[in-house]
Amino acid sequence: MRDRKTMPVYRGVLQYFPDAIKEVSKTSYAATKQHHPDKEMFWDRTKSNDHYDAMIRHLLDHEGEAIDDDGQLHLAKVAWRALAGLQTYLETIKIK
Repeated sequence: MRDRKTMPVYRGVLQYFPDAIKEVSKTSYAATKQHHPDKEMFWDRTKSNDHYDAMIRHLLDHEGEAIDDDGQLHLAKVAWRALAGLQTYLETIKIK
């Protein structure tokens, strides 16, 4: 178990990137409404597991057009995919 004081989630992430975190959460919400409009927000892990390929596609698409066809920022999708890839990796190696 890691010492919680070495993981300053609020001071080390949320305080640094409040607008970015809010934008990623908007993208997450929009994806849930697109794929499951009748359900509460959740991460449907059966939909897409190619996080790194999708992350790079959105990064490349950002260079041409900042906003995707669904109105969400490509960079927010890049960040979401990076977080999904990291979360999946950490779960695989059992580090929390």
